[in-house]
Amino acid sequence: MRYNKLNLPLIKLTFTSKYFPSMTDNIKPIQKILFGCPGTGKSYKIREIAEKQLNIIFDSDTKILKNTVKTVFHPEYTYGDFMGKLLPLTQGHNVMYKFYPGHFLKVLGMAYRGLIEGNNEHYLLVIDELNLGNAAAIFGTVFQLLDRESDHWSSYEVDLSEMELVGLLNSMGYKPDVQTDGSIMIKEEGKNIQFDKFREELEIDLKSKNNSNGLRVLEILKQNKISIPNNLSILATINTSDESIYYLDSAFKRRWDWQYISIESSRYMLESKYDTSVQLVVHFDEDEAGDDKLLEWVLIIEKINKIIINNSNLIRRIEDKQIGFWFIKPNGDGKIDLEEVNDKLMFYLWDSVFARDKRPLERIISEIVKEDIKLITYDNFIENTAKFLYYIAKS
Repeated sequence: MRYNKLNLPLIKLTFTSKYFPSMTDNIKPIQKILFGCPGTGKSYKIREIAEKQLNIIFDSDTKILKNTVKTVFHPEYTYGDFMGKLLPLTQGHNVMYKFYPGHFLKVLGMAYRGLIEGNNEHYLLVIDELNLGNAAAIFGTVFQLLDRESDHWSSYEVDLSEMELVGLLNSMGYKPDVQTDGSIMIKEEGKNIQFDKFREELEIDLKSKNNSNGLRVLEILKQNKISIPNNLSILATINTSDESIYYLDSAFKRRWDWQYISIESSRYMLESKYDTSVQLVVHFDEDEAGDDKLLEWVLIIEKINKIIINNSNLIRRIEDKQIGFWFIKPNGDGKIDLEEVNDKLMFYLWDSVFARDKRPLERIISEIVKEDIKLITYDNFIENTAKFLYYIAKS
């Protein structure tokens, strides 16, 4: 046994979660929209928030966040995709209809089951490209749940249809079966139990464990309602430079916290991920400049953003048009190929940043080749990509 300076034995105390709540009990749920120009690493930031603030585990092998449901909004994404919808299912020569829970109902069921089990884990819904879908129509009645009280539960509840209730029970890991009379049975250990009886038995068990959050879930389900619980967070991203977007009204926006992901923070994320500086591999023909050259990617992005800022009088929404350091993701060795730059970066400059006026690009190319150049087609522009990048990196 070890002793301290007073010659008293040192005793190691181990506390278990049975008597002392987990640190996850004190986690405040997050309801936030991350925004910024393209390539600032908003999706990477979500993972960082999930790990550091919500204690959600990231599996480095599968590249998947535990307890997380992800979706991407788009113009065809609907309330049915978000909450759930009835779809036909063919079995042999028969066609039956089955209700499939949507992304929100899936993660809500996971969070409810977590509260009932008292596992002290947190759950997360991730929505990429929030403004590429009609968010108000997609959220529908769920919009009302975004207001939260000091206990971090929704201020209100909204009603569920019977089909949505069945879908929610499925998402909770139970096995509901709708009878011909409309009643719901739960399959458990090879037996069918009336849902009301199943809920009553579960309620007795939760009371014996003083599980107030689990009891709250059962009371909500008893009323065929839902509410966002205190162990469920929602993180969304928007690219403010996207042209084909739906308008987010002020009533919707004020129900979220907002976090701007700056270009400089994207540089920090990039440099912290790679041991060496990220480099762009530029190939020149032998009769022009010899062997391949390695250009500093960070320097190139900084110079391109400077060109964009210097031509702010020709560009609408100048801040949104700048480029983050994650605009192109490097290979595992920290290298970026010139072909990717043509396909993404150069086209972005041509089609989005200088879409209305190509004169700034023409001035740079003309200065490089020492003659007046008129850029009529995109092909005229990218045939000078290597020279363009080398010039701005060295200037």
